[in-house]
Order: sequence, then structure tokens, then C-alpha cells
Amino acid sequence: SKMSSEEMVAFYEKLVADFPILSIEDGLAEYDWDGWKLLTERLGGKIQLVGDDLFVTNTQRFKKGIDLGVANSILIKLNQIGTLSETIEAIEMAKRYNYTAIISHRSGETEDTTISDLAVGMGTGQIKAGSCSRTDRTSKYNQLLRIEEELGNEAVYLGKDALKIAYSEGYLS
Repeated sequence: SKMSSEEMVAFYEKLVADFPILSIEDGLAEYDWDGWKLLTERLGGKIQLVGDDLFVTNTQRFKKGIDLGVANSILIKLNQIGTLSETIEAIEMAKRYNYTAIISHRSGETEDTTISDLAVGMGTGQIKAGSCSRTDRTSKYNQLLRIEEELGNEAVYLGKDALKIAYSEGYLS
């Protein structure tokens, strides 16, 4: 049966209370700004709330979300907005407003490893490349290993710190 936004938020609250959930991506419909606001108010201080379809790597939609206080993370897809410069602008906007940014692959990916380099170079701390079941995915993880090897002792693994929550930093509270 179809759930209202309020029912979905209550459902997520129960899941987060009962299980060690750290992040939810696209928790509600992309045009449900009021629902996203409620979701963020209820869970934004506990877990990462990632806007993918909500923001579509678009800085105008992202700024609207920031102004409304929705989500606390953005999924970044390099070829979604148009240019690398616009992608970097979206990542910098996330940092400026204390949102996490996750660099993501796209369906139909190749073995190109640019997203691995961008994630490390921009210091996002998170990458979404799928399971290690195909070479287009493992190539991204292998590139991260090569980068770590090249950086040596300078490489820093953030662990859970990569999932820092915007609310705990005081921006959206």
C-alpha cells in the first residue's frame, strides 16, 4: 500500500532506531520538499540523508534544498550536470554549507577511474561505485588503492568521519 510522507518518515525512524543505519539515499520523492523537510528534522541529526534525484547534481536545486533545510548530503554524478567545473561547484557548495558529498558512478559505466580521482582530490571522503562484481566497478576501487599507495603515510582514511552529519556541525540546527 502507498504511504504518505509522514508514514514513510515514521517508518524510517523505526528502522534507524532498530538497526545500525548510517545513510538513506532518496528517502522520499524528488519534489516532496515538505516531506524531505520533515525527514531532515526527524533524522538529519542521526544519519546521512542523501539527495540524488532530489538535487540531480544541479546547484540551483541544491541551493533550494539548502535554503529549505532538507537533506544533509548530495550525490554527485559527473555527467549529470554537464561540465566538470559545474560538478566541482556542486561539491564546493556542499562543503560550504556543511553537507557531505558522495561521488557516484552512473549506470552504463566504463572502466574510467575519474570518479576515484575526483573523490580523493576534492576530499569528499565517499564514493559510490557499486559492488565488486564487474570490472567497471572494481577499476574505481583499484584506483583508490593505487592512490593510497602513492600517498603513503599522507593517506588518511576517514572511516565514519566521512559520514559527518550536518546537524552535528551546527549548520542546520
